[in-house]
Amino acid sequence: MSTIRITNDTERAIIENMLDCNREALIETARGLSDTDARRRLVTSLTTPISLIKHAAAAERIWFQRFWAGLGESECDGYSRRDEGTFAVTDDESLTDVIAEFERASQRSREIASRFDLEDTKDNPREGRVSMRWTLLAMIQEFARHAGHGDILREQIDKPLLHQPNS
Repeated sequence: MSTIRITNDTERAIIENMLDCNREALIETARGLSDTDARRRLVTSLTTPISLIKHAAAAERIWFQRFWAGLGESECDGYSRRDEGTFAVTDDESLTDVIAEFERASQRSREIASRFDLEDTKDNPREGRVSMRWTLLAMIQEFARHAGHGDILREQIDKPLLHQPNS
């Protein structure tokens, strides 16, 4: 998938396009990695290339399936709790599987978001009253931040330090 960047259109088209560009940027940080490299722990947190994408799929479900569509946890197509479990990848999940999961969750988010105007609002227990506009912008921010994390991890994987400083 190669999203063409839109720079002049309706506000909604631009926001949705920017979100799709950031979804794609996040995927690109891991695309082509082996499953072993995608799972490499290079930082102390649960952040790995594959777990960033897994987390993004959960964020899609939390905001669009749970919050906007009002679905219960059992009605969602995957993990949808707001906790560290969003980063959990099972041993039998490949990078290809997790990317496909994120793409499915993103498609479902697009369908749910299309039912609402940008000005539509709902009360959220953590953020207060939020609009669909705010939600889409928050997802842009979330995925851009995680794509940045993914870029750094990818750089560490692709170009290991040639010289380790003396301890």
